[in-house]
Amino acid sequence: MSWWTRSVLPKIRSLGIKRESTENLWQKCTSCGALLYNNDLEEQQYVCGNCGHHLRLAPQQRFAGLFDDGGWRKLDLPAFSEDPLRWRDTRRYVDRIRDARNNTGEPEAMVVAEGRIGGRTCIVAVQNFAFMAGSMGRAVGQALLTAADRAVAIRAPLIVFPAAGGARMQESILSLIQMPRTVLAVQQVREAGLPYLVVLTDPTTGGVTASFAMLGDVNIAEPGALIGFAGARVIQQTIREDLPEGFQRAEFLLDHGMVDMVVHRHALKERLALLLDHLCQPERPAEDAAAPAKAGKAPAPKGKAAAGPGKKEKAGLQTVEADEAMTVVGLAGERKQPADAELDIPALPAEGGAAPAGADAAAGAKKAAPKDGPAEGGPPEGGEAPKANGGRAAGKEDRKG
Repeated sequence: MSWWTRSVLPKIRSLGIKRESTENLWQKCTSCGALLYNNDLEEQQYVCGNCGHHLRLAPQQRFAGLFDDGGWRKLDLPAFSEDPLRWRDTRRYVDRIRDARNNTGEPEAMVVAEGRIGGRTCIVAVQNFAFMAGSMGRAVGQALLTAADRAVAIRAPLIVFPAAGGARMQESILSLIQMPRTVLAVQQVREAGLPYLVVLTDPTTGGVTASFAMLGDVNIAEPGALIGFAGARVIQQTIREDLPEGFQRAEFLLDHGMVDMVVHRHALKERLALLLDHLCQPERPAEDAAAPAKAGKAPAPKGKAAAGPGKKEKAGLQTVEADEAMTVVGLAGERKQPADAELDIPALPAEGGAAPAGADAAAGAKKAAPKDGPAEGGPPEGGEAPKANGGRAAGKEDRKG
């Protein structure tokens, strides 16, 4: 009977219905090690209920908790050749990409979607750390460029959720080229006067940190996120000193001015909606835009302040103040200095131009003199004014006589 129990019976049992694995029901917190029920995690947006640790999210999970009513549309991204350098280390590069696509269901490490946050249309780009550690290659760089082009085309803000270990070494110099390309994509959004927000997630390191991840108009970080360029162990071995507690974590960067705020995932959507309300141009109703024409007044030119002190006109992200003769651009950092008169700087006359104010006054006094007769105390008509030297000579002759 041993052959029956050892070989035949296991095969028969394997033909039956498999019991659901506990891996599909539970998940272990990477911070405190607690076992968490997957249904509870989904309701809590994958935040540990025991220690509050923010677990990593797939792009679809991020979009579902971010957009209004969970509705969003995925943008099509251009495809690239999988292995331009024919890279091979312990495994072939094409084999690694194939496994990553099978495990994540995504063609690359960045997914771009369009949806509404707080009633406002936004373009959101999310990196997937499960896809080869979210490493940035040609496809990721082109994905961010596509997101920037779409944001400029529809006049929508761009929000990026980086999560990467850096540049993708299998693409060598082609991956490093993506750093300046992504910086140019961010500059394109800024030149269009649109907000660019970054939400730093765990982890954000390497070439991604050194390029588009730290260029946000507002840099937000999730609690406990690892953010840096080189690893803490490499830094410690280089400087040969002990690093402070919490080094390269979101709270440490907030204390040292590297990020603007640390926001819990449950409050992230409301905070983004609030920031967009402050940074984006409000939509004016049609009747408000036609009101100046009805009153017989021409509307103020776009980009210029309306007449009267204290009045302001918003054009995108620019606020023009007429009473101070100053333009403040919140994102680009541009400032126009006040006029010379306000700084009490005397205006110098141009070469061959008008004379200063004092010369004008003297000329006016000469023109005001009467033309019919001499001024009081002046020489007689047709005569000449006495000379000082001639007077002294006459006095000497009188004394001699």
